[in-house]
Amino acid sequence: MSDTCSTSITGIDSHAHVFSRGLKLAVTRRYAPDYDATLAEYLNHLGAHGLSHGVLVQPSFLGIDNSYLLAALRQVPERLRGVVVLEPGVSRALLNDMAHIGVVGVRLNLMGKAVPDFRNRAWREFFSHIADLDWHVELHREVKDLPALIHQLTPFGLKLVIDHFGRPDARSGVDQPGFSELLELGSRGSIWMKVSGIYRLGGTPQQNINFARSALPLLEQSFGLHQLVWGSDWPHTQHEKSIDFGTVIDQRQALECSMQLSHSLLVQAPRRLFGFAKREG
Repeated sequence: MSDTCSTSITGIDSHAHVFSRGLKLAVTRRYAPDYDATLAEYLNHLGAHGLSHGVLVQPSFLGIDNSYLLAALRQVPERLRGVVVLEPGVSRALLNDMAHIGVVGVRLNLMGKAVPDFRNRAWREFFSHIADLDWHVELHREVKDLPALIHQLTPFGLKLVIDHFGRPDARSGVDQPGFSELLELGSRGSIWMKVSGIYRLGGTPQQNINFARSALPLLEQSFGLHQLVWGSDWPHTQHEKSIDFGTVIDQRQALECSMQLSHSLLVQAPRRLFGFAKREG
């Protein structure tokens, strides 16, 4: 996709969802929304909090029907990028069409699922297309399983993006199984981490913040300043009654980032990862 944009970048939200309760839901799902999360609402949240751009991620309960997300990308292509959910066997022509309107990655949401055998031919061909398009693969899985997944995917030459701090348990600290190994793997230049979903870390609000504060400098040291991106995770599915956009802004600010890290989280790193224009406000 052409790297041109008429809107100055003041901040990029690297993880959000849009959907309507009237959409057909995946047969196998862990959750079903009883409300709408529209593009108009999302753009209003961005504007209210000084953010200019966003990355829409296909929610798991919509399965591989990405039509609602793609329609959103077509409405404001200069401000949005997309991460879709697909199955192996999808045609290259469809992937090319998606890339043309702003899709830059594919999500593997493996929470509560068996890990696929990535060695089979269909997956190998799929990942070959993803690598050719310079898309990334976003991994959503408990932290204890992430190192093995990363090792399986490394031979494909893919950019990997880890969701929500790697979904560790805040109560178990930064030395828990999987997280230390993830830090070791983070030094590879092809892995990014989403500093997002602090409220999903399994502890009390204070435990979650404490873990994130402890983890962030370790992630910065391991992954590097420009391999970390921030996301709101709007509309905070399954946590809607206790979390809103203002809450996650407060949580980000509670991390007490340096000015340099904050600018990288919100502008420099996501601009490069998601292919936004280089113009800043």
